[in-house]
Amino acid sequence: MSTDKTRPAGRRDRSRPGTVPPQRAPHRPRQPLRPHQWFAERLLAVLSGQRPVHWMLGHTIGEAYDQLAELAPGAPLGAGSRRPVVRTCHGTQPATGVVEAFASIATGEQVRAMAFRLERGPDLRWRCAAVDLGGERLSAVG
Repeated sequence: MSTDKTRPAGRRDRSRPGTVPPQRAPHRPRQPLRPHQWFAERLLAVLSGQRPVHWMLGHTIGEAYDQLAELAPGAPLGAGSRRPVVRTCHGTQPATGVVEAFASIATGEQVRAMAFRLERGPDLRWRCAAVDLGGERLSAVG
């Protein structure tokens, strides 16, 4: 039995009358990622050294995979002790079945740009056809 004289006898919880419990923010379902947002996250994971390049196998076309394999060991987006994140990602559709996208990648105070092209195959799957990291161009040969 508690010796607290402000609680009614037999009451064991510690809440006080008149206090309002903290309110939770209403649950909002996450919007599904668009193809360019999904690819931006995947490319960042590979180009920062967080994931192996073979993680992109089947998600690239032409020579893009081979070129990613050459670039990834240097982890060009993995500079610094902080984990890089996709700050923004936008895409445009210049033609049916094509998305050209750009993303800003932030690592602490440093911000880098990444541009890439996606092409939709006959199986309706999106695949990366080209990547550009400010002069380090990776493109698929059709």
